[in-house]
Amino acid sequence: MNLDLTSEQEMIREAAVGFLTERAGPAALRRAAEAGSGYDRALWDAIGRELGWCALAVPEEYGGMAMGAFDMALLAERMGQALLASPFFATVCLAAPLLVHAGTAGAKETYLPAIAAGELEATVGLSALGGVWWPDAGAVAAGVTARPDGAGFRLDGRLPHVPDGATAGLILVPARIEGGGIGVFAVTPAASGLTVRPLKTIDVSRPLADIRLDGVAVGAEALVSDPALVAAGLARALDEAALALAAEQVGVAQGALDGTLAYIAERVQFGRAIASFQAIKHRCAELMVRIEVARSAVMGAARLAASGEDPQAAALEISAARALATDAAFLAAQEAIQLHGGVGFTWEYDPHLYFKRAQASGAWLGGADDHLDRIAAVVCPA
Repeated sequence: MNLDLTSEQEMIREAAVGFLTERAGPAALRRAAEAGSGYDRALWDAIGRELGWCALAVPEEYGGMAMGAFDMALLAERMGQALLASPFFATVCLAAPLLVHAGTAGAKETYLPAIAAGELEATVGLSALGGVWWPDAGAVAAGVTARPDGAGFRLDGRLPHVPDGATAGLILVPARIEGGGIGVFAVTPAASGLTVRPLKTIDVSRPLADIRLDGVAVGAEALVSDPALVAAGLARALDEAALALAAEQVGVAQGALDGTLAYIAERVQFGRAIASFQAIKHRCAELMVRIEVARSAVMGAARLAASGEDPQAAALEISAARALATDAAFLAAQEAIQLHGGVGFTWEYDPHLYFKRAQASGAWLGGADDHLDRIAAVVCPA
């Protein structure tokens, strides 16, 4: 498999490195957290309206760039490395693929151009963040029931951990439809009966919200999923989100290692920098190997997913990449705290921010064990 980058992909990566180095990073994340805003609105506007990154996953006929999973992985890794706090993941890596793969023609025409232009923040209300649901799309929709009501529906249920749920202008809600089947409904924050409660979580870089739906009335047009596509489309969208998350975790691991290498080069004990100690060198070398293995798995899975040649094989490669990336991110962040010594978990230093992101993302869209179980079920069926 050829993992070489095209000139266009090199340009995307270099632009991401330059922009995120200047505008994002742990210091910017701390400022946003201290301001209570969750993320920098000017930074988000620059990403969506100036750089055009929100258009990457959107087909060209809806104003997008249709760049594919490989390009998205390149960008997601840089975002993880910079601990970017923005609605990008929820909007571009979750909501957009769901509309692309499971949406009706009308839904795509309504929402995808606005997402591509950076004018709409969107998210997906999954019934739970942990566990692997594929290929059981019905489990994803287990938290909400849609009851036919005249020409429309009434939605009831709870979505306990919705990424960027408190700021999204569009919430895509998978639900079980009474009488059979599942569907995805478009709900706005102003809907009567909808309650959104921001949550205080350990990871300040990715805000979550608890959303309750108590008889939320929606019209027939709010059912934005195609019945013939919704099950497979939902599964594919979750796979693409898991791949982007794996790439982001590789970036988290790399960011934690980079910060650690800079610190140990300056920290002096017994008259010399601790980076010269053999034990420290061995630990850092182990991290580098783990990160490179995870990066190779992610980019290989992304290349296979982008080709569209073997969806089942791509799904298993994505799960393998997620398992490796989850472990690499956690180990790198854990070692960063250890090698920083007593200051590693203080607010002024960076390691705890990487550790919290690694911890939170490790259980999201399936943990490492969940993805390994998924692989085992196919490779070694009972």
